[in-house]
Amino acid sequence: MDAAGVIDQLGPGSGHRLAVGQRVVALVLFTGPHGGAYAEQVVVPAASVLPAPRGADFPAASTLLMNAMTARLALDALAAPAGETIAVTGAAGAVGGNAVQLAEADELTVIADAADHDIARVRGFGADHIVERGAGIAARIRALVPDGVAGLVDGSMQTTEVIPAGADGGTLAELREWAGPADRGIRVCPVMVTDGITDTEGLDTLRRLAEDGTLTLHVADVLPADEAAEAHRRLARGGLRGRLVLDFS
Repeated sequence: MDAAGVIDQLGPGSGHRLAVGQRVVALVLFTGPHGGAYAEQVVVPAASVLPAPRGADFPAASTLLMNAMTARLALDALAAPAGETIAVTGAAGAVGGNAVQLAEADELTVIADAADHDIARVRGFGADHIVERGAGIAARIRALVPDGVAGLVDGSMQTTEVIPAGADGGTLAELREWAGPADRGIRVCPVMVTDGITDTEGLDTLRRLAEDGTLTLHVADVLPADEAAEAHRRLARGGLRGRLVLDFS
């Protein structure tokens, strides 16, 4: 769903915000016969296109929008006020890392999970407290916040495993359409990035946060487009830190 490149043509009604030859990033809807960004050329609504972050090359720029917007929508679903404590699972990953950074910018206190080899990475994102990832994480979060956290972004999709970490009446943001059930009045909010795909103002805010260093861009590797199958094999093996990027140039 992520693309970075140069505008070669503008359609009618595109307005004056964009220009031919401009370096841009875009969110590309993945449905339909021509969906997704696995192409040398893509056609997208102008609302889904914005200038590439200054100082970022195309591979880095192409890693920004999908995960950062997903994290933004998840935090918006929590609607936690500044000073509140939330938790983020999968904090070493793309969505989780962005959620930690955005939550810190929102002046939230963040409990994040990490394996031993990812502690430095997650601490670098700005997490206030780090707990061991995996089974039993809810109890470890409760040890820090006995009444439970007001909100939780489940970046590792542990679903029922993390519900006990939430406070009564709290909110759980889920990333893969899982909608519960949950007990104790906990609200489960499935988050889909498509809800923000034409939110130009929101996307541009994320671009500015990448420019000022609030959000960091992480590229695991860049592969030629004809090695897409190898990229998928590496993704399936897991353990990546950063995004795999396909180069169509």
